Amino acid sequence: MNGGRIKMTKSICGVDCTKCELSNTCNGCTETKGRPFGSECIVALCLKDGENALCEFKKNLIAAFNELNIQDMELVTNLNALKGSFINIKYPLPNGQLVKFWDDNKIYFGNQLHKKDSDRCYGIVADEKYLLVAEYGEYGSNAEVIVFKRWR
Repeated sequence: MNGGRIKMTKSICGVDCTKCELSNTCNGCTETKGRPFGSECIVALCLKDGENALCEFKKNLIAAFNELNIQDMELVTNLNALKGSFINIKYPLPNGQLVKFWDDNKIYFGNQLHKKDSDRCYGIVADEKYLLVAEYGEYGSNAEVIVFKRWR
């Protein structure tokens, strides 16, 4: 037991929970039926329809990101399962208001790609409905939304 929590050892997607830095705050995806932090996990959602469904979803999502043809963005070849709180930075709207687009407790697919010939990065994030490409500096500074759209 860990502060009243059961130590998780098996995940739905095969991640070794004993090596995860979030294991002390996670309620376990198997135990919560794919809602380890109280919100949905995109991996668990896909796996409800089998491993092939997960592979197909990721393949289609990677293609959707690459079809955006964003200049200076590396080709997307891989997506990682990421907790919303890791990727949920604030973005300025045209009126100056700062907003977050994602649920801190949901698990999304995403990655960070370096912008060619720059010290800035592209952050890509998606769930089953929306995808986002943002450009930002170190630690998410000076974030700018490049694309936010419905993809399916």
